[in-house]
Amino acid sequence: MPLQKPWRDLDRETVASAPDRPGVYELGDASGTVQSIGHGVLRDELKTALAYGDADRVRWDEAHTLERARELAAEHRKRLE
Repeated sequence: MPLQKPWRDLDRETVASAPDRPGVYELGDASGTVQSIGHGVLRDELKTALAYGDADRVRWDEAHTLERARELAAEHRKRLE
């Protein structure tokens, strides 16, 4: 099951609005197909994805700790398999 958040365009405005907190995120193509799932400090991770042109869209969910973000990403990857 995908994250229950709306897709946002992966652009500078979205990256600037991303929280500077740990979380799990999905990167997707223009049609909303999930391309990858990651975790980390959201703003930092999205800056990297934007710089490398990794995706067209993004959605995320915050976590309280990096460890919890890692666990959520692993659980989410299993659900998508």
